[in-house]
Amino acid sequence: MQSPLFSHTEQQSQDRYAVQNPQLLRVALTGHDDVLARKGAMVAYQGLIDFDGEYQNQSRQRARAHTGEGLDLMRCSGQGTVYFANLAQYIHVVDVDHEGMTVDSSYVLALDSTLHTEVIAVDSQYGISGSGKYQLNISGRGKVALMTSGQPLMMEVTPDKYVSVDSDAVVAWSSALRVQMQAQTHSSNVRRRRGSTGEGWELSFLGQGFALVQPSEVMPPQNAEIGQGMRAQFGVGQHGAHAQNQNNAWN
Repeated sequence: MQSPLFSHTEQQSQDRYAVQNPQLLRVALTGHDDVLARKGAMVAYQGLIDFDGEYQNQSRQRARAHTGEGLDLMRCSGQGTVYFANLAQYIHVVDVDHEGMTVDSSYVLALDSTLHTEVIAVDSQYGISGSGKYQLNISGRGKVALMTSGQPLMMEVTPDKYVSVDSDAVVAWSSALRVQMQAQTHSSNVRRRRGSTGEGWELSFLGQGFALVQPSEVMPPQNAEIGQGMRAQFGVGQHGAHAQNQNNAWN
């Protein structure tokens, strides 16, 4: 049998995480360090691999129920090679170091089991019920595979140049950044998406680091209700005033 399909054979790599192609991740397991992956993301594997989708403890389940943020993960262990993908999204491997990374869990495909995760809150400065967001803070040393719909944009944030992005397009950012969630509209119209512009909430990043944005966004809820008082202006990151750990027991 002959076909151009045979040009898409397995990529040989010594790296633990390797991008087989822009939309397929290859992870090598040696029997020592497990990998955590999104449930249902395995598309193929070779070797003796065990998949455990019931390992998450009750504290993680409670945090997921309370915040809506979190990952339905399976633990992959053993010796061999596993291939992961999700809806043909583009895959990007990130090395997490002491700086840490904050990410929307919807865009996490896989990560090293040695990394530490916790849920933190991003609050609206307008105090609008339902407009705040919960994100996943990832710290330690290890690798994370992120997904984007389309090719992403990496934006540098410096003390002299802050960056604002649509809250529904942002994928991840440096945990050290200060974050302000706001709507570019008058308070009397804050329920709507910036009038007739079609735009809604945005996140403004200040400090030193990066913000990763994808060329796609999801429309936020349209029925947010105005609450009482102002919420904290700077809400996220290890230097923020309102970083909220919702689950200290996460490992």
